[in-house]
Amino acid sequence: MFDRVLLVPTRAALAPLARLAAKRGIGADTLTFAGFAIGILTVPTIALGWFLAGLALILANRLLDGLDGAVARLTQPTDRGAFLDIALDFFFYATVPFAFALHDPGANALAAAFLILAFVGTGSSFLAFAVIAAKRGLAGTDYPGKGIYFLGGLTEGAETIAFFCLICLWPAAFAPLAVLFGIACCVTTGFRWYWGWKTFAEPANLP
Repeated sequence: MFDRVLLVPTRAALAPLARLAAKRGIGADTLTFAGFAIGILTVPTIALGWFLAGLALILANRLLDGLDGAVARLTQPTDRGAFLDIALDFFFYATVPFAFALHDPGANALAAAFLILAFVGTGSSFLAFAVIAAKRGLAGTDYPGKGIYFLGGLTEGAETIAFFCLICLWPAAFAPLAVLFGIACCVTTGFRWYWGWKTFAEPANLP
């Protein structure tokens, strides 16, 4: 919901770091893999109850996730980079509720399972729309410079990271917060299903 608004100031803030990384020969794919590795460390960290350390790792992951795209735009964006970025992001998102389930299965496992289910809905609807949009040659003007068509919704990247920060700062409330956020994700999925149904109702204009 807020990703479009935050896109320009975020890119401006990351620009100096991106220029420094590009100058030193640090490629976008290297940053993508480094961010993913850091993100995966949230699983044992949160599972052990080190929530503030987990929060720091989440924020570091997100910083590198933004930085890899900024470096790619300064050098040479590739389809491989776009694929890695979105594929690893979606996997990382699921690891956070999984880590909370590991930390306290009795209190958190059911809510974590529901949230991961909701993430499957948002992720699959997002990617399905992007695939058909690419097939039809549609471009997402709200998110210029992205490697694939970005379809928005109630829960996008900014809202997800805000939620992750909240549960790391208030871990005792994980279960109710996860259920609430999962419901919001389901609303986003429903919107994307509807928008795909409406957008792709007519046959594609083939040459």
